[in-house]
Amino acid sequence: MPLFKKNVFGQLIFVKKMIIRLFGTIVYGRFNWIHTPNIKGAEVFQYLPDKNVLIVSNHQTYFADVSFFFHVIHSSITGRPNRINYPGYLRCKKHNIYYVAAEETMKSGFLPKMLALSGAVTVNRTWRANGENVRRAVDRSETQNIDKALNDGWVITFPQGTTKPYATGRKGTAILVKKHKPIVVPVVIDGFRRAFDKKGLKNKKKKSELKMRVKAPLDIDYSQTVEEIMDQIMNAIEQTPDFDYLENVKKQPAEN
Repeated sequence: MPLFKKNVFGQLIFVKKMIIRLFGTIVYGRFNWIHTPNIKGAEVFQYLPDKNVLIVSNHQTYFADVSFFFHVIHSSITGRPNRINYPGYLRCKKHNIYYVAAEETMKSGFLPKMLALSGAVTVNRTWRANGENVRRAVDRSETQNIDKALNDGWVITFPQGTTKPYATGRKGTAILVKKHKPIVVPVVIDGFRRAFDKKGLKNKKKKSELKMRVKAPLDIDYSQTVEEIMDQIMNAIEQTPDFDYLENVKKQPAEN
């Protein structure tokens, strides 16, 4: 690959790889030694096409979730699924992996701005800004950037747009699915909220188990309504009220 080759956003690919390798090295010990990774189903990443893949997941921290995704994906595509493997991200065999992130989050400091170079597709949230509820129109240029990312590779998105559990999913994800008909891979994560602070930069509780369960791609009928597709996605990532109820039941003491 030519040294100065650029991706669809005009970014130098070798710079993106260097950022991934740098931050991958920094967080490797956190995921493997300070905490314990528990990954299942990541072999799915070995059999996906090179582009038009949408990875949907629940969200627990601003940055730790995405960093973990990058480690797991790179380990899997280098032949070592279901673990955080050291050479995986160093090889960085796949550079066309992107993730959707709030613009205000990725511009909140020097470190987030650096992390954004690893593949962030930033959007302005239409319902919230600076910690307050707002209502604003969708910026078409932002949706076009997500279109570009999907056409070029894999996109990781968090349909709820928040780290709050069981929050309502945003219909933009389902609209994206109807438009592009991508392969949709649901992922469920847990333990990050206990292990890290909200930003995912500071350790909160050491020796936490970081769980990731990668499910088989969804069988989606693209003729369904946006609402029906959204329900299917939210069920797959276990973020519907039904799952909230089941979790509460599990916590109840058993009856004698």
